[in-house]
Amino acid sequence: MSTVKVWFVTGASKGFGRIWTEAALKRGDRVVAAVRNPTSLGELVDTYGESLLVMPLDVTDRDAVFDAVKHAHMHFKRLDVVLCNAGYGYMGAIEELAQEQVRANFDTNVFGTLSVIQAALPILRAQGSGHILTVSSIGGVIGFPTGGSYTASKFVVEAMSEALAGEVAAFGIKVTIIEPGQFATGFQSAVQTPSPIAAYDPIRQAVRSSFKPEDVGDPAATAQAILKVVDADRPPLRLALGSSTIMKIRATYAARLGNWDKWEPVSIAAQGNQHG
Repeated sequence: MSTVKVWFVTGASKGFGRIWTEAALKRGDRVVAAVRNPTSLGELVDTYGESLLVMPLDVTDRDAVFDAVKHAHMHFKRLDVVLCNAGYGYMGAIEELAQEQVRANFDTNVFGTLSVIQAALPILRAQGSGHILTVSSIGGVIGFPTGGSYTASKFVVEAMSEALAGEVAAFGIKVTIIEPGQFATGFQSAVQTPSPIAAYDPIRQAVRSSFKPEDVGDPAATAQAILKVVDADRPPLRLALGSSTIMKIRATYAARLGNWDKWEPVSIAAQGNQHG
């Protein structure tokens, strides 16, 4: 590592957010940790002192997000890494989903991410540098049955981030989408679910059975991957985390290409002939 980086991390109190926050601090970086419950990071404050600024934040409060990012910039005088990690799962079959719960899920996963990005961009553009990391999921690439609004929200994060990357590259700002697979972060224990419809139980069970224990990764091992990405001169637009994640994504893209190839004559015919 060369220079000390200043991070702004949402959802920093547990799971990946906590692990990546601690990894940044451990190597000498400075971190603004935005969390719902500031006391959850008391141990890190005791250990890292002035290198860590803990701020209470609910990313669904847009005004609070802008205030937090502004305060973070004033405190450390710059922002180098903006890590949009706050999010949670609301999973069920599409017919089962409660609309208000879907809205709440999108408020955090999508609009919370959007608010953080929009708050940070003027600062990063003025600096002529910065790296925005948005946390998606294998569920942002593969819309598995009973993935509910969680996978839908992560597809949105992927599209938004891809568009963002093309918009801000000329300003010296980098964008990377993080796509974790299954990791032992405790994420599943916090997943919300709607009232089940019995007709979907066999599908639900089949999906659960498709996730193998050997596919579950060690979340601590992801820290070095994240540090490598933020230190890279030319970081990737997408970084999948986990060996089984790569395998599943590759198989999914192969199936999509096969689908488009099979129906290519129909697709070409749909172009019509404007010149004939």
